[in-house]
Amino acid sequence: LVIDTTRLMNQRDVVKNEVRVNVLNAPYGGFRYLTIPMQANTSWPNAHNFYGDFADLDAATIDQARDFFRTYYAPNNAVLVITGDFDRARTRRWIDKYFSGIPAVATPPRSDVIEPIQLAERRVSLVDSLAPRPQVGIAYHVPARSTPEWYAFGLLDQILAHGRDSRLYSTLVRKRGIVGSYVAGINPLGDMYDDNGPTLWVFSAVHSIETATESLVAAFESVVSPLRDTPVSQATLDRALLKIRSALYDKLESTNDEKRAGLLATFALFDDDPGRINRLEAEFAKVTPALLQKTAQQYLVPANRTVVTILPGAKTPASP
Repeated sequence: LVIDTTRLMNQRDVVKNEVRVNVLNAPYGGFRYLTIPMQANTSWPNAHNFYGDFADLDAATIDQARDFFRTYYAPNNAVLVITGDFDRARTRRWIDKYFSGIPAVATPPRSDVIEPIQLAERRVSLVDSLAPRPQVGIAYHVPARSTPEWYAFGLLDQILAHGRDSRLYSTLVRKRGIVGSYVAGINPLGDMYDDNGPTLWVFSAVHSIETATESLVAAFESVVSPLRDTPVSQATLDRALLKIRSALYDKLESTNDEKRAGLLATFALFDDDPGRINRLEAEFAKVTPALLQKTAQQYLVPANRTVVTILPGAKTPASP
């Protein structure tokens, strides 16, 4: 890769423009994947602005860019996945042709991304000058990847948030009409499978000015608390298993091979075991109502919660 002053300045401008379009000049810009994690986390790897402030981008040097490329863009730090209808022998020849000559490098040290356990609820209010209405984000730290509780939390996510039969949709949208829609899930930058460090389950919703933030948070808590108090029925768990299985097979059977390739790459990169893709369903099936309740009691609690409120700052036209 040729890295020179012209190319570095060009890409710096590309990133700045991306920040302007996606964050600075958009209402609620980057709320789920940037604003909320910066408030819910405390360690620098998890809580800093990963886009980089413009001052950080301007400070980047040619030597830093070259060193970063040499350190991380090496075959022994990468996974190559090929999916679809292809000739295996010919494809292997192409792989050897284009990749075998690239030298390996010393394995870079892994960053310490451990996030301290949150012991008390955090509340933050921010003003968005472009927002026409308030927005609320509620985030919980989730269990470590591949643990029994991680699989349980994936099913809690289905019970709470996904589909018109989910508990949050039934209460907040259909019954009480507090919000018209919401977005929720594990890992605001992707899904529960493609993250290998501390991540969050995030709920966010825009609501009317007439609705007090506290009433929305209270309604949300009224949906979550029963999961801590009482084990769900086996029928509820079975339905969650069916939904998460359907979502998984949607990825595997998609005409967009990128979804299947992404799962394979994730398990190869993080676990050195792409075959995990065939064992996910069995691991979810091990979850019991008792484990769901235990996980909710440990993770879906106010002490593990961060509530971020966006206050609208957009100017409305004066009345005629």
